Amino acid sequence: MSFEASVNGTHPSAGELTPRGGIEISLDPSGSGNAHSDAGHSEMDQEVFDVAIVGLGYVGLPTALSFHDAGYRVLGLDVNSNRLDTIRRRHVDLIEADRQRLERAVEDSRFVLTADPVMLRRSTAVAICVPTPVDEHLVPDLGPLMKACKSVVEHTVPGQLVMLTSTTYVGCTEELLAAPLRSRGLIPGTDVFVAFSPERINPGTDAYAHENVPRVVGGVTPACTEAALALVAKCVNKVHPVSRAEVAEMSKLLENTFRAVNIALVNEFADICSHLEIDVTEVVEAAATKPYGFMPFFPGAGVGGHCIPCDPQYLLWQLRKQRRTAPLIELSMNEIALRPRHVVERVIRALSDRGRRIRGARVLLVGVAYKPDVEDLRESPALEIMEDLRHEGSVVSYYDPLIPVVRLRDGTEVESVTDPSAVQPDLVVVHTLHTGEDTNWLADQPQVLDATYRLKNLPHVLHL
Repeated sequence: MSFEASVNGTHPSAGELTPRGGIEISLDPSGSGNAHSDAGHSEMDQEVFDVAIVGLGYVGLPTALSFHDAGYRVLGLDVNSNRLDTIRRRHVDLIEADRQRLERAVEDSRFVLTADPVMLRRSTAVAICVPTPVDEHLVPDLGPLMKACKSVVEHTVPGQLVMLTSTTYVGCTEELLAAPLRSRGLIPGTDVFVAFSPERINPGTDAYAHENVPRVVGGVTPACTEAALALVAKCVNKVHPVSRAEVAEMSKLLENTFRAVNIALVNEFADICSHLEIDVTEVVEAAATKPYGFMPFFPGAGVGGHCIPCDPQYLLWQLRKQRRTAPLIELSMNEIALRPRHVVERVIRALSDRGRRIRGARVLLVGVAYKPDVEDLRESPALEIMEDLRHEGSVVSYYDPLIPVVRLRDGTEVESVTDPSAVQPDLVVVHTLHTGEDTNWLADQPQVLDATYRLKNLPHVLHL
């Protein structure tokens, strides 16, 4: 199988993807031209897959399920055997549509999970979906990506498509995939296909089905773009090809940097509106009635998750290496980084207005997930808020029905209270509200600081 794409909606079906130019795919792990395994190998070892997904986290697993749902034979690779067991037991945090896909997939012989990278040699295409975080100094942690790419390059066979989907710096596809493959004697566009197609997974929401979210694809060569197009086109309704992998890489950085800058802007507007005693949400909603040239963003306690706090840092890191700057982006990321401290200072001020000191005050944090309806703490502003409040001497507890335990940076474990109405705090900070969560008990609290800007009809509610 290889790749002839249709941009106009005529999607090739699995097993019928033929490359333009007549390049035949080889699935022989030894390179001998024999696609069958030795007699001592298991039946799974002999199977051929349409696509292998490297990394089965919050992006990789939904991606694998999407390919399987489209009719592909899917190999899911993750070096963490505990993660594979969790997936097999279906104990994973997925939106409802993906939960249903997982139920179907784990019972299907066309969906195979493995921790053995040698199995990649038996797949027509390989998609890399590993995390690309930043460290405590906001420097890209390329370790997981470099390790995954090295393993994929080692096991790439002639005719394969290798597609990177992880958000990263511009030129990464060339540096970590195309160049090493050339060193092995595999020329992109001739012997193998190499492309970048950024993921667009939105955890915790069913608002956009995977197939309805357009995908961008950019290859190292035009033939590589066609190959990626053919793979992705069967899973989504619209694919947007671009001229180069670097264009696709930069497009993803623009998407999330755009969000970061606008979040910083609306947070600043929230501070201005607070000073002028104006409801910022009413201001945003009014501006959003303009049918063109405006996109609504709402303020909050900061940003979390893997994308917005991290992705712009990859761009800034690359610019620093080239001795260039991006002042607007840098200012925006600095404002975002300071937002949790702004929440703590607002708590101190609110308590002071009632004659209370922060030291010894009981503060309850409602919701610690970085966004509604996810069991995800990554980069959540709530963690920094909790730690800062503890440092100020307050007695901090939290309630989150989706996250039973939080581990702070000093190793302290804090368990969620089971009944927030029984805590009797001096002040409640509402950080995240999950769908359907009861908020009536907040009416009986002495003071509520609402960082979600969703509580308008309760007494004693303050905003940032």
